[in-house]
Amino acid sequence: MSPAAIRDRTWPAYFPADYRWSFATLLVLAGARTGGSEIGEVDRVSRRLADCVGDDSRWFSEWVAMGDRVRAQGEEAEQRGQHLTAGAHYRRASLYYFAGERFRLPKDDAAMRVYTDAVELFRRAAVLRGDPIEFLEIPYEDRSLPAIFVPAQNATSPRPPVVVFYTGFDGNKELNWFSGMPELVRRGLACLSVDTPGVGEAIRFRDIYLRHDYEVAGSAILDYLETRHDVDAGRAGIMAMSLGGYYAPRTAAMEPRFQACVAWGAQWDYHAVWRDRIGSAYDAQLPVPGAHLEWSTNADSPDEALKRIEGFRLDGVVQRMRCPFLVCHGEGDQQISLDDATALFEASGSEDKELRVFTDSEGGTQHCNFDNLSVAAPVMFDWLAEKLGEP
Repeated sequence: MSPAAIRDRTWPAYFPADYRWSFATLLVLAGARTGGSEIGEVDRVSRRLADCVGDDSRWFSEWVAMGDRVRAQGEEAEQRGQHLTAGAHYRRASLYYFAGERFRLPKDDAAMRVYTDAVELFRRAAVLRGDPIEFLEIPYEDRSLPAIFVPAQNATSPRPPVVVFYTGFDGNKELNWFSGMPELVRRGLACLSVDTPGVGEAIRFRDIYLRHDYEVAGSAILDYLETRHDVDAGRAGIMAMSLGGYYAPRTAAMEPRFQACVAWGAQWDYHAVWRDRIGSAYDAQLPVPGAHLEWSTNADSPDEALKRIEGFRLDGVVQRMRCPFLVCHGEGDQQISLDDATALFEASGSEDKELRVFTDSEGGTQHCNFDNLSVAAPVMFDWLAEKLGEP
């Protein structure tokens, strides 16, 4: 889409000539709902970046600088014994570090240091603020997947349902917290957010790369949940955003123990999406730099990366799904078309299924509804509570 067309959209394109930067800024702003950002700090960074749009090295340095500034405020507060204040600063610094590292390719030592700091600050914030977050390792093949578990609130039974929450192509388990986990668990649902193959700490620190058969991870996660006595693994749902619109339906179709599935942003044929992106020399609305695909698949070239995602197609897979299924998609999604959402919905083998499209007039029209999570997220959370038995 041309810069003029981007500017004419009814969503906040902070960098009119650059969709990728604008969308990433939306992600940070959306984190304000859970204490992940402050609009004045985001505005300060955005103004400093206005004259260098597209320069990802400058993006990195400005977001890291803001993270450093807010982190220093947290350290001063912690030294004074003001733990709640310190934790609030650390939480914002964490998201700013994640934002800065997002476009850093290759993932050099500087990127790894910043990502490590982001993870550690998120943990420190949880401790200081008394958030009931448990940091876990989920056994997975010969390694493990990092995860965060948040217990249910207001549950009607001692073993409440649990929702497995995946991120997308370029997110992480912490981003799921910033995207609404505190609201989800208030509905009587426990939540387990996982860095699955190809994302977060799994790829950065463990070399666990993207794979098409995501049910392998899903089955391992359910096996783990069945060992816990504070959740009912027999009432487990799965939800995932962005490329998670492939991960979750694939997993729910292939792993029948899941009792409900939400695609937060649909997918249909991810191989075709990237074939077109590469064929256009990346003249498309991308969430990350094009080279992210090669990194996440451990490929040496775009063509090799394409071969490695040939299995990322849902036709012939979602027909096997039997659990209740909700597809949520933005009418104005510039990354994945509404046609793909319709194809996914119609192909699903679930008898109990719903396609919920968010429009420009109500908000939440962009990719994964990040232009208005307050409208979209409750729809999914309430649906999961109903389907898993915690109305």
